[in-house]
Amino acid sequence: MQQDILINWSPQETRVAVVEHGAVQELHIERTLERGLVGNIYLGKVSRVLPGMQSAFVDIGLERAAFLHVADVWQRQEGGEAPPFARRNDPPVPIEKQVFEGQPLMVQVIKDPIGSKGARLSTQISVAGRLLVYLPQDDHVGVSQKIPLAERDALRARLQALVGDKASGGGGGFILRTNGEDASDAELAEDIAYLRKTWARIRETALRQSAGSLLHQDLDLLQRVLRDLTSEHTQSMRIDSLEQFQRLRAFGQEFMPQAAAKLQHYRGERPIFDLYAIDEEITRALGRRVDLKSGGYLIIDQTEALTTIDVNTGGYVGARNFDDTIFKTNLEAAGAIARQLRLRNLGGIIIVDFIDMVREDHQQAVLAELRKHLARDRVKTMAGGFSQLGLLEMTRKRTRESLAHMLCEPCPCCQGRGAVRTARSVAYDILREILREARQFNPREFRVVAAPQVVELLLDEESTHLAGLSDFIRKPISLQADTALGQEQYDIVLL
Repeated sequence: MQQDILINWSPQETRVAVVEHGAVQELHIERTLERGLVGNIYLGKVSRVLPGMQSAFVDIGLERAAFLHVADVWQRQEGGEAPPFARRNDPPVPIEKQVFEGQPLMVQVIKDPIGSKGARLSTQISVAGRLLVYLPQDDHVGVSQKIPLAERDALRARLQALVGDKASGGGGGFILRTNGEDASDAELAEDIAYLRKTWARIRETALRQSAGSLLHQDLDLLQRVLRDLTSEHTQSMRIDSLEQFQRLRAFGQEFMPQAAAKLQHYRGERPIFDLYAIDEEITRALGRRVDLKSGGYLIIDQTEALTTIDVNTGGYVGARNFDDTIFKTNLEAAGAIARQLRLRNLGGIIIVDFIDMVREDHQQAVLAELRKHLARDRVKTMAGGFSQLGLLEMTRKRTRESLAHMLCEPCPCCQGRGAVRTARSVAYDILREILREARQFNPREFRVVAAPQVVELLLDEESTHLAGLSDFIRKPISLQADTALGQEQYDIVLL
């Protein structure tokens, strides 16, 4: 599957679109002000040791001192060898015997600052690559726990051979990431070389810099495009900023020359995202409904626990009989669902409600079609069979925030429920609230400030009830429309 990568850069935001056969398959967005510190490596200086809390504060050049707990301090065994991972649960050496005030210390951020709390640090350094994680202080070679147990021993032996033979001369340990399970030896060797070169640069920088300096920043989105998104199927990678093109080309030529060769500077007059109407695609990807070419459609609802996808025939009546209509709609929906999962970056548990199919061969054909399209997803997915209720259950690994969570926030009117109370329900709430207030206070007049549609209802269809309440409490009730208020919002002013 040939693909093109388009990069739209601005000082405040970087947007990346992966296009296959003229259709957008993936969107990646990173905003400058929202970049975290996790993964950054600093040369810090211990400013205070707290034996009672078994922790220390470390100055890394930020507004607030960062926090280092004794459990996050890497310790050597006697003889200078790194401890095996099984010993991480052993009682640690007291922190006052490991660090002292004024000590320079290489640390890595493992948790961003939150509120008044500083960042949390670790002295166990790790550098992440596309396929591997490098542990420069260890000699351990391991495999991600998410890879099936039956495959781990073979993968570990293979990685050990690569570390010892093809990429010798750097030391350190490696952990194979989940997405490196199917990587070739050449790809693994390239990642090993990149990680060791990165660590050598970090150490060299630490010798020149003073305490409180940033030694290594986790790759930004542009650099991760070269590291993670480019492959043998990538035809071109176009970016609309000359400055960023030059920076990215220099980075790629040093660490990933094959990927850098595909980098191009886009000089067209049209905005680069207009080439494939990507902004319109983003707008559609934030909606619930996805229309299919046949006339059917999908309804996608994302909740905190899971995502549900409902398939409907809509206006499609083109097949010879009802069973064929359902089958063809479900086949088309299978491809559209796989694309929407990538485009919206939906993760976790996903429930798909295909239109009910009577024939077993139709169910298997739809399932095979879905799995065929899911195989192109760089994120790990797993699709089961149809349940007794006709639902298909699947999972997709969460890698980052979904597109909707990144670009949207809960509606201030409905608080994310997706629905608001009717104007009549709100009008009755107002009448009850006035009665409640009248029993506690004795104002000269009650003034209701509400949305125009609620005020109109009270003046028209509910005018009799409003007048009856006014007579009952023996106080005048006036109405004032405010277009700035949502339908559920109102205020009762005591005059």
